[in-house]
Amino acid sequence: MAYPTKLLNDGEHIVVSTRTHFKALIGPGLILLVVVAALLFLSTLTDSTVLGVGAGVVAAVIVIWFCVRPLIDWLTTTYTFPNRRFIKRSGLVAKEGRTIPLNRISGVDYEIGVIDRMFGCGTLIVSDASTDGRVLISDIPHVEKVQLQVAEELHKLSTSHRSDDGT
Repeated sequence: MAYPTKLLNDGEHIVVSTRTHFKALIGPGLILLVVVAALLFLSTLTDSTVLGVGAGVVAAVIVIWFCVRPLIDWLTTTYTFPNRRFIKRSGLVAKEGRTIPLNRISGVDYEIGVIDRMFGCGTLIVSDASTDGRVLISDIPHVEKVQLQVAEELHKLSTSHRSDDGT
């Protein structure tokens, strides 16, 4: 789900739009496999309908909470850097968003751990002057490239402000 262009301000264009790397879904996928395997194993051990229904209900709750919910979160959360701001949007029915103007961002850094390096992702750290201080965006694909693109936009913004001031 990309950021809708109808929500961009006049003169804005999208520099980077991304979502969390698919590695965030590995844990829920493993949980799904374990639940299915446990149900199949349990079905071979007993012929009890009550036990089977109970196990099915417990399995459904586990799958919805630990597999479906993270999948929906992953599908509906986007991180977008237009040329003037940073936008985080999430939610399917109840939506949530956060916007930081680029001129308030003091730095964009990244961290790449060992596992992240294997998957080609990392954590993007957006520092701003607000009371929250910084936003950590985990598991961003090609985080070094994203950091370079955002840093370039910050540089363009700072040089355009200097030329507007006459300095």
